[in-house]
Amino acid sequence: MDTGNIFTALRERKPLIHHITNQVTISECANITLAAGGLPIMAHAVEEVAEMVANADALVLNLGTLTPNQVEAMLLAGERANDLQLPIILDPVGAGTTRLRSESAKQLLTKLKISIIKGNAAEIAILAGGMAEIKGVESIAVSGNVDILAAALARETGAVVVATGAADLVTDGCRLFEVYNGHPFMAEVVGTGCMTASVMGCFAAVEHNYLHAAVSALVTINVAAEEAALEATAPNAFKNKLFDKLYGLTPATLTSKQRFKKRVVENQTTDRMQ
Repeated sequence: MDTGNIFTALRERKPLIHHITNQVTISECANITLAAGGLPIMAHAVEEVAEMVANADALVLNLGTLTPNQVEAMLLAGERANDLQLPIILDPVGAGTTRLRSESAKQLLTKLKISIIKGNAAEIAILAGGMAEIKGVESIAVSGNVDILAAALARETGAVVVATGAADLVTDGCRLFEVYNGHPFMAEVVGTGCMTASVMGCFAAVEHNYLHAAVSALVTINVAAEEAALEATAPNAFKNKLFDKLYGLTPATLTSKQRFKKRVVENQTTDRMQ
């Protein structure tokens, strides 16, 4: 897998990424999409989402500032995206913290064919039926092996599953990538998780192997984070540099700096935890 080649395709095609996303980070998601090489559209109204997604190349659904009306919009857009065989990226922000978030995430996973599920370790563990502690939207602790839980969720849903953390895990249920690029400042800025989902939407729009798309997206935003951190001493300065460094990345830089390891998932017969 060569992240540089996929990145080149992204920059050449400039895919349109439809977001139904977190109101806290909507501007950041739009700007990171532009910096990566895509084009953002933020459309939430139930009256237009199906029409809007028909013009897009990928759909990103984010539960960060969830309302029942937004869930309806996500289902309408997702059903149309499924009809058109467009990739859907689901960011189940805060799953496990409230009944609305947990039930909405499960409803979306049941009624839609999701291409990539991206969450922190606790969100992924909870969706897989495991036990985890989550405070607000932050993962505090997970009981059990995150890679096994993520793989079980991938096999159950048919989606590629991403569990972000100190090392990001990406699995299709059989294969697993560990991505080591990144910087601790990513955890000090609100919205970097949401932005990562947007970048995944960009890559999934041009790479139909969603396992490779997710890994490449993580490498790309995390290499940009490493570059940004070289010129920033505090989170706010880092955030501003992140957009600029992503915008200025080259395929050659990505290929030379990508750091990941691929392995086979252990204990593939593990059933969903109850």
